[in-house]
Amino acid sequence: MGSRHKAREFGLKILYQIDVCNKSDVEEAIQIALALTDHNGVDMGHALRLVRGVMANNDTIADSIRQVTSHWRVDRMDVVDRNILRIAFFELFYCDDIPFKVAIDEAIELGKAYGTKETPQFINGVLDAAVKRFSDEGSQESRSL
Repeated sequence: MGSRHKAREFGLKILYQIDVCNKSDVEEAIQIALALTDHNGVDMGHALRLVRGVMANNDTIADSIRQVTSHWRVDRMDVVDRNILRIAFFELFYCDDIPFKVAIDEAIELGKAYGTKETPQFINGVLDAAVKRFSDEGSQESRSL
């Protein structure tokens, strides 16, 4: 398992903690996770980039998720599913160094590992719709929400 995959897992754990514990202080949540969670082999630069980036762009990301999930309210989604989508949207539309396919595949893998039986299919459908809607027919060059 690669260090970036581990970074996504670590980031998911922190975002989950922020959601469940209703934490508003991102840096405090990061420090708690660092103290309580094994982060050996984690690309910490990418993990922190994900957490800070998702939280800094949370409103835009949530609005974008809403636009492609007509029958799902973001605040009513399963906490794991919602945070996997937040990470994936951040990687898709804010990380030019990560190909769409990698961001989508990694999100699906996180869904398999941490979500329900339905999570991978749900994640794939939402991300496929997002890429089509926000990226000029999935063009890697066009990344904007």
